[in-house]
Amino acid sequence: MSAGLTSSQMALRDPDVRLMLRVRDADDGAAFAELVGRFQHRLVAVLHHLVGDAGEAEDLAQEAFLRVYRARAKYHPTAKFGTWLFAVAHNLALNARRDRKRRPVLHQQGPDGGGSAEVAGPGRPDDAPSHHLRQLELAAAVRRALDTLNERQRAAVVLSKFEDMPYAEIGSVLGMSEKAVKSLLARARVQLRDALQGFVGGDRGAADGGGEDEP
Repeated sequence: MSAGLTSSQMALRDPDVRLMLRVRDADDGAAFAELVGRFQHRLVAVLHHLVGDAGEAEDLAQEAFLRVYRARAKYHPTAKFGTWLFAVAHNLALNARRDRKRRPVLHQQGPDGGGSAEVAGPGRPDDAPSHHLRQLELAAAVRRALDTLNERQRAAVVLSKFEDMPYAEIGSVLGMSEKAVKSLLARARVQLRDALQGFVGGDRGAADGGGEDEP
């Protein structure tokens, strides 16, 4: 979207912008609640991939919405509402990871020795646990692979893969040109392919792992 578009033109193109303009102009709580409902699950999911912790992702998502609401009076749309929201969230995630590096803490594992509370439980078929363990293994491998990327690469991959954002919008979130995003993602794909070759190349779920080959 062009930065030269007026608020009215942006509103015609993006229903989320229309909602945010209602928040700005009429302090419309229902409109803001609708925006939260539309984006909360997606935002938490993206933040989880960026910071690697579900609880922290929830907290950062709430902080992102709070910042958006506090900035409502000065809101002037120059991009999709979602692009702006994810830019706010990306900055929060970046700061959180930097703070974590300055103040390292011990990771508290669950009673089963793992960091995930998602385990096979009652009601699953007898053959489900082995499949579930493979999925958890793959998820852990993807997490480790993402951690080999730098901050911008990780964010670009996550936004491309999980939000299906085009290069131009990823560039708006990260403050980069579309050409730079293409180059960034190309390098990230090679790095992820190398990190995940044990999963992508074998018969342990190549189809599942192969998605990371093309973020």
